[in-house]
Amino acid sequence: MTPDAQTAPPIAPTAPRRPVVRTHHGDVVEDGYEWLRAKDDAEVRAHLEAENAYTDARLAHLEPLRETIFQEIKGRVRETDLTVPVRQGGWWYYGRSLEGRQYGLQCRAPLASEDDWTPPKLDVDVEVPGEQVLLDGNVEAEGHEYFALGAFSVTTDGSRMLWGVDTQGDERYTVRVKDIATGELLPDVLEGLGGGARFTPDGRFILYSTVDDAWRPDGVWLHRVGEPTREHDVEIAHEDDDAFWIGAGFTRSRQYLVIESASNTTSEIQVLPVADLPRLAEDPAAVPRTTIWSRSERIEYSVDHAVVDGADWLYVLHNRGALDFELVRVPADAPDAEPEVVIPHSPGTRLESVDCLRDFAIVEYRSGGIPRVGILDYGTHAVREIAFDEPLYNAGSGGNPEWAQPVVRLSYGSFTTPGTVFDYVVETGELRELKHVEVLGGYDPADYGQERLWAPAADGTLIPVSVVWKRSFGDPGAAPRPLHLYGYGSYEHSIDPGFSYARLSELDRGVVFAVAHVRGGGEMGRAWYEDGKLANKRNSFTDFVDVARFLVDGGYTSPDRMVAEGGSAGGLLMGAVANLAPELFAGILADVPFVDALTTILDPSLPLTVIEWEEWGDPLHDPEVYAYMKSYTPYENVREGVRYPRILAMTSLNDTRVLYVEPAKWVARLREVDADALLRCEMTAGHGGVSGRYNAWRERAFQLAWMFDVLGIADEASDRLA
Repeated sequence: MTPDAQTAPPIAPTAPRRPVVRTHHGDVVEDGYEWLRAKDDAEVRAHLEAENAYTDARLAHLEPLRETIFQEIKGRVRETDLTVPVRQGGWWYYGRSLEGRQYGLQCRAPLASEDDWTPPKLDVDVEVPGEQVLLDGNVEAEGHEYFALGAFSVTTDGSRMLWGVDTQGDERYTVRVKDIATGELLPDVLEGLGGGARFTPDGRFILYSTVDDAWRPDGVWLHRVGEPTREHDVEIAHEDDDAFWIGAGFTRSRQYLVIESASNTTSEIQVLPVADLPRLAEDPAAVPRTTIWSRSERIEYSVDHAVVDGADWLYVLHNRGALDFELVRVPADAPDAEPEVVIPHSPGTRLESVDCLRDFAIVEYRSGGIPRVGILDYGTHAVREIAFDEPLYNAGSGGNPEWAQPVVRLSYGSFTTPGTVFDYVVETGELRELKHVEVLGGYDPADYGQERLWAPAADGTLIPVSVVWKRSFGDPGAAPRPLHLYGYGSYEHSIDPGFSYARLSELDRGVVFAVAHVRGGGEMGRAWYEDGKLANKRNSFTDFVDVARFLVDGGYTSPDRMVAEGGSAGGLLMGAVANLAPELFAGILADVPFVDALTTILDPSLPLTVIEWEEWGDPLHDPEVYAYMKSYTPYENVREGVRYPRILAMTSLNDTRVLYVEPAKWVARLREVDADALLRCEMTAGHGGVSGRYNAWRERAFQLAWMFDVLGIADEASDRLA
């Protein structure tokens, strides 16, 4: 019997080939799908909608499983909750989440006393004395399919607040200002800003950045509070070099304005006293600035301010002759003086940040592939590391806005330990646990194991691999198991151990989760990054393949039971490994994937392209870079005559970082070689995907259900958990 329309298998959309010819360095390329770049064209929109419909039809059978996973995630989260309060000025600031609401609330309550540095323990069922709800994201989001909060700042005296809102997903924000006491909206409406607007210390101005047509932050501005628009705002700094971006902020002491111009490999910083801001707003050219070090190729540095024994010092973290960075200091009134070394360079210990408070500095660094936090004594230059018990963990400072605070707020977690907030009392060394994320439903960390493996790459380099599993299924490696392998490997970004509510839905079904810390990331220091960028970029891809083979050879999994995942630049990794070793994976999940990298990096008019040349190389002007990038770009290297793993590509129409057209073209090309490739395009979202926590949980449930189907455990996953 011929199947009727309701039972016939869905037919994949076919994008017509309309070759566009490009020629670079004598190489002629016909691109059949470049026409999909016309975002506002009705045919392009119709094609994306058809792709969504096809994906929905192909995966309709997974809807019950998706709902099950969504309810599992939702059931683990205490939906009505509060964050740990952070002290700023005369207030404790904290966030609320409410059951059934997509977005959080920004709140505050007054201090009990000026000497109180112990945050109050708030209870969702107990009214907080003096509580003020400053901003309700749910109210702001009304009438919008997408909502993101990009800036939130309160004046030092606590009298006014500003916030920035993006309702398109394109990361352009509209900033407004409110008098907190009266609730009155001030006339200020600042449109088209970047995400980091803030008040100046005196509250009279708003400091913000703007971006050019290529999405590069190119200007720093001062806006006088009370002015309705940006018409009379003053640009106080501008960056003309297309390879650099610019931004500004204040030292923790609030005594200096810091203006930084930076590329991916070079930085230049100017400072000027905050007391000069009123004059700066009147005539920027009349106010002198101090340049710490003039820009010099491949020299990066950052600056903060401290007062030690009554003297003003600028602490400079830099890589001049120090691959993994060192910390020096110079007198604030003589920055060109010979620097005094505070923390010397130590190969293999990557100094990442230094945050100067009144009595000490917070130092964040990593060694052995683990992020670490220490306290710097200004007098002795000794660093006291804050110790934690687990072999794999992620720790960092955060929520430390006050210059004179005697405690350091820390966040901590691991693959098995839910996020935990501590206060570290610097004087005594006491580590006080303030709160840990509660996982509902009887979660016990002891039921799960985590370990660090080392996989040999083809060139002999040992690649760290983090693995987490549920113990009731036996030790990993004892027998091949379904395995989810994640990777990124770009921009010196590290994928550190972290807890995930959603990941429990995998682990509880016997899936092993692993992270391949490939070169190009920052897990093992600056050299690890350098070995996975520019002309070394292929190391990121071959490392991931070598890790996958190591896990197969070690009995952890088998190719028909392994799914790989990566997003953004990690999506480039996914596309590359799909071409290099399609036989190793059953499926590949590519989230907002950078899979048409050569086309993008050849066009300096596209967002961020020129800035990106220091990460990938400049194929527009350098034929060797062109040839090298063409050798690995996923879209350019789809192979004939191989069986690709199942592929799910996720993207968003308004993504300004990785344009939707890249995965759309990639999927169309994969279909030409009969690959089972699906595309899902969110039509009202940006680079970070959908907005709202429930929407985000549903999106992850969608991805996990597809993954379980690929791994062959969808049926049993629908029925029960182990």
